[in-house]
Amino acid sequence: MTLKEVRRCARNSLALSDRLPIARHCRFAVCLYRVLAEGRMKALLLLLLVGVLGCWAVEVKRPRGVSLSNRAFYDDSKPFTCLDGSRTIPFDRVNDDYCDCADGTDEPGTSACSNGRFHCTNAGYKPQYIPSSRINDGICDCCDTTDEYNSGALCENTCREMGKKEREELQMAAEIAREGFRVKQLLIEDARKGREEKQTKLQDMVQRRQALQSQVDALRLQKEEAEKPEQEAKDAHQKAWEEHKEAEKAEEDKQRSLEVFTELDQDSDGMLAASELRSHMELDVDGDGAMSDEEAQSLLGDTSVDVGIFQESVWPQIREKFKSEVPPSKAQEAEPEMPPYDEVTQALIDAAQTARSTYEEAEKSLRDMEDTIKGLEKEISLDFGPTGEFSYLYGECYELSTSEYVYRLCPFNRVTQKPKHGGSETNLGSWGSWAGPEDNKFSFMKFEHGTSCWQGPNRSTLVKLSCGKDSILTSTSEPSRCEYLMEFFTPAACHPPPEVLPDDHDEL
Repeated sequence: MTLKEVRRCARNSLALSDRLPIARHCRFAVCLYRVLAEGRMKALLLLLLVGVLGCWAVEVKRPRGVSLSNRAFYDDSKPFTCLDGSRTIPFDRVNDDYCDCADGTDEPGTSACSNGRFHCTNAGYKPQYIPSSRINDGICDCCDTTDEYNSGALCENTCREMGKKEREELQMAAEIAREGFRVKQLLIEDARKGREEKQTKLQDMVQRRQALQSQVDALRLQKEEAEKPEQEAKDAHQKAWEEHKEAEKAEEDKQRSLEVFTELDQDSDGMLAASELRSHMELDVDGDGAMSDEEAQSLLGDTSVDVGIFQESVWPQIREKFKSEVPPSKAQEAEPEMPPYDEVTQALIDAAQTARSTYEEAEKSLRDMEDTIKGLEKEISLDFGPTGEFSYLYGECYELSTSEYVYRLCPFNRVTQKPKHGGSETNLGSWGSWAGPEDNKFSFMKFEHGTSCWQGPNRSTLVKLSCGKDSILTSTSEPSRCEYLMEFFTPAACHPPPEVLPDDHDEL
């Protein structure tokens, strides 16, 4: 056997993990057997020397349960100092199943210390720490089975399979992140162009607003000038109509008073005597239910009156009380309508209406322009992320339907909840601010000051933003009363993904 073959044999024995020293030694023994079978004793001696020295040169020795990063604190050539610095003990008391250090660091590989930690190397998967109380408890906590080295539990090393599955998931997530980040770059470019366009539009509209405001002011003056003669003509027409109605009413009242006089003048002598009023008890003056001669004379002001005096002084007193036994000759007619305006007045009205319409159209255009300017100013002032990548969400809404509710998220606006089977919409919060941690500010959105809960606070919503190829609202929950949590996937939350290594990197 050549030296090259000896080294290869040693390397093969070291290929097994340090967590399987027995298997490594077995492999080494196979090499030894082959040498013995060939009767090459010199080669055997050489193989033993190279194999042993090679093992110590490649393998990093450390006590059970110690991570490679903490190996420097466990040097078997000198006493061990507890990692909290509380005391120093002989090294042979490390992992002797008795807890000497208050922080439990002298027993990383046993369950002696209640606060100890055991390090699982988990080659092919993630290293992890578990409480030392789980060592040799019959339950496999480490995927490499090293926590059950003396319990007799039948554990299977699943690190390779778990690592493979995790790498596949990471590769899938990386692919989503890559695609999302590609879309994000497009969103950033669109946001840059959109912001420039909006700023240009805002500047243009601010300049046009001044000119439109001057136009509206001029049209207001024209309208007011046209309305003055219009109002005067309409007032004159109205006055003439009122006078006409009053004259007709007076004439009707005069005719009615003549009819009543004729009805009361029972002897038709052209004079109305007090005795002729006594039959009309409704004209009772003192309210005793009887009409005396004195009361009748007090109404007439004399013993008798002619028709002229009756119309002038008596009729106004009894007009509302008198109940005729003879129906009026002319039935009560509906209130007549005012006649149309004359041509001159109508022309003035038409001119004023034209001025009003022109002014109102210009004023509406100015209001619409003011609203647009306010909207642009608001949109430009919002924080859409470091490079504007979230701006595409402005003005958009996304829904999530559950068995009971339909949730609606409108970024930078508000969040609502509506029952699926009838009922009013509930405001779960209006846009507040970005609420992520200092190093990732744009990972959460905060919506606040929503509809108040019964005898509770106002509703609020926290929206977690996650990387995704599409924009979609995926979940909602209420971790605390009236405080909602949602998860929203968007390309704007994507970052360049790290490269996923094709194989695991083990810590020896």
